[in-house]
Amino acid sequence: MPTTHPIDTDGRAPALEARELSVFYGEKEAVRRISLDVPANRVVALIGPSGCGKSTLLRCFNRMNDLVAGARVDGHVLFHGQDLYDPHVDPVEVRRRIGMVFQKPNPFPKSIYDNVAFGPRINGFTGDLDALVEESLRQAALWDEVKDRLKDSAYALSGGQQQRLCIARTLAVKPEIVLMDEPASALDPIATTRIEDLIHELKKDYTIVIVTHNMQQAARISDYTAFLYMGELVEYGPTDLIFTNPAEERTEAYVTGRFG
Repeated sequence: MPTTHPIDTDGRAPALEARELSVFYGEKEAVRRISLDVPANRVVALIGPSGCGKSTLLRCFNRMNDLVAGARVDGHVLFHGQDLYDPHVDPVEVRRRIGMVFQKPNPFPKSIYDNVAFGPRINGFTGDLDALVEESLRQAALWDEVKDRLKDSAYALSGGQQQRLCIARTLAVKPEIVLMDEPASALDPIATTRIEDLIHELKKDYTIVIVTHNMQQAARISDYTAFLYMGELVEYGPTDLIFTNPAEERTEAYVTGRFG
């Protein structure tokens, strides 16, 4: 059984609730009966060695595993009390309200402006698009760097700027939750610091779940940390507790670098 420490939700309902969540790729069980609550307006880090199920679990939270051939999800993910895996739930709407930022920056082959405007346009946005693009770029701490070159190709940006553009693109459709799969792993230390500072700012308005291999990063940016090993949740609780006084020997061995 996993060790789950108390999670302070400030009296609010969790932003997400995973219940007995399992994921299979064909016959292989990649995630095994994981249950945890993600508190609103907090950063939750998923840590663990390669192949432990971190990214698979993350993709459960907005049904990205639906797009993986041979994947099957058992269990439940509750969002505002609604099971996201109910057959009547539209996965496209799920992904609008629960956005995803990937490991490598993946801007569209369009202008900076059109990258951010893409989601609102296809969702039928009828407001002031210029204002929405500016707001999203400001939220992603990119506006001052690109405001005079919005018509330039997104590919003209640096790697770190491209990743912040992808974050702005995600924010433009007004999600409630942002999932991040190792968003800084392809970036240099300066760009990584910018992304970490941005995550700290974004949690005022969004709930964030991040997968990271970087223990120092998890310790710096997250409020809660879940340690996964071989598809199972080993321990979940406040980040400072997980890193300084974990209850499980496997957690201590991993966060101190003795394995993984």
